[in-house]
Amino acid sequence: MSSYTITLALLSCLALSGCQSATMTGGRPAEFGCIAGTVGGAVVGGLAGATIGSGTGQLWAVGGGAVLGSAAGSALTC
Repeated sequence: MSSYTITLALLSCLALSGCQSATMTGGRPAEFGCIAGTVGGAVVGGLAGATIGSGTGQLWAVGGGAVLGSAAGSALTC
């Protein structure tokens, strides 16, 4: 998989995580932590998925890793 494809997948996850809204009250710090956890999880999951497979399977692994990573990051920080 080319670095262009990986970069595009990670940037797409980053853009989608900006749509996520924090449900915690308490102002900016809680919201920042929630968003940072979601984005961080997506990045780590996408990078972990990039190490698996090749070709189209690797693309699915990057996408799945990013989705699962963002869900885990959100669950841990929000």
